[in-house]
Amino acid sequence: MKLEDLDRPPVAIFTQSATVGQMDISGAAWPEAHKNAELMAKLAAAQADIFGFECCRTSFCLTAEAERLGCTVAVDKKDAAPMIKNHPFKFDCMEGVYDDPSSMMPVDEFLKGGRVAEVIKSCEFLQKSHGANYAIVAGTTGPFTLAGHMVSTENLIFGMMMAPEEVDKWVAASGPICKGYAQALLDAGADIIQMSEPSASTDMLAPDMFEEAAGKAVRESLGAVKKKMGNALHICGDAYPILDQMAGAGVEGISIEEKVDPFKACEKIGGKTALIGNVGSVKPLFQGTPEEVKEATLDSCKAGFSVVSSGCGIATQTPDENMKMMVATVKSFSR
Repeated sequence: MKLEDLDRPPVAIFTQSATVGQMDISGAAWPEAHKNAELMAKLAAAQADIFGFECCRTSFCLTAEAERLGCTVAVDKKDAAPMIKNHPFKFDCMEGVYDDPSSMMPVDEFLKGGRVAEVIKSCEFLQKSHGANYAIVAGTTGPFTLAGHMVSTENLIFGMMMAPEEVDKWVAASGPICKGYAQALLDAGADIIQMSEPSASTDMLAPDMFEEAAGKAVRESLGAVKKKMGNALHICGDAYPILDQMAGAGVEGISIEEKVDPFKACEKIGGKTALIGNVGSVKPLFQGTPEEVKEATLDSCKAGFSVVSSGCGIATQTPDENMKMMVATVKSFSR
């Protein structure tokens, strides 16, 4: 994370890391591990304990904050991530009807209950059990994505054109919640916050919209916390056009997926920020062979990534042998 010249990069899943294989071996499984801090910590450490990855990553979805703030979330499957079922606030550009975001739960109250409080406690457990030897990474949701969870992402994106001032209100209101949560996780034992802003990807927004929609809010939330090892911003899709903007959002690292060519990414932004990624989580990790995993992993290593990780969240049915191959490939690599 400090851009030091190392003999090899660490191999560490910064995004969602749990698989059914880890659940079966560790005895900590979804959906219970989403709701219980002790089980959550056990499963978060499984990537290190079982496969030899070099971090522990707690929280396994982007719905804990939304659920605490009033969304109905289905947290009921072992092999599928929790799903948001409704959005509690009205944001209707066609009717010109918008709820006031000031009615959201205050930060202090937000931190004291629900799955949010369990994620915070899981950092305490992880720091005690694994903190001496592993970086503890905690995952959070970015302000723009969280605002979309409150009013529906479709409404928020539509609002960027129809009612940008209303969008600004919701993103601004989400920022302090994201900042308070990130700081609480760090205070509890996390070393690194990996904030995900999938709704700000170039699949959703034009690159010139990124700064106003998400960049500023990330800088004022994640970028404003008291750092330990440094924090990372993750955005899905082809992030190549916004790499510089991501790096300028007050973070020390950026996490990107395989839609960005690893060599082009390092050529453009390497040396300016820690690059984290970008072995494809679907192909090859989930659907590919160990040999294909080895090839993709070597590309990220040779390109110069600071941390070799999956490009996005790990699919729960990812084969054990592919996870093991990723670790073995990085640990046998030498710059």
